[in-house]
Amino acid sequence: MPVEVRLPDLVRLGLVDPFEAEHEAPKQIARRLDKAGLIEHFNFKHSIFTLARRASGDCHFLDAVTRRCTVYERRPNTCRAHPQVGPRPGYCPHGPRATNAGA
Repeated sequence: MPVEVRLPDLVRLGLVDPFEAEHEAPKQIARRLDKAGLIEHFNFKHSIFTLARRASGDCHFLDAVTRRCTVYERRPNTCRAHPQVGPRPGYCPHGPRATNAGA
């Protein structure tokens, strides 16, 4: 799933310097991060950045072998609140699947 983050998340991840976050327009920051291949989209209206993903669709911060977050202590608020917040609140594709025992 795409990971949507805000500027404080990018600072926590070390992708944006605190000075840059305070003195640069989000649009300028988005342009730099896009050129560096770190984001794939920026929503100007809501100042939400969508982190770039690998070709497989995985987050760049997800270890391909262990399937664990490599920035867990610095992870974005979206990840901290998952699955309560997101495109499908309460849904986690890696959680237990509901079975249709009575059908």
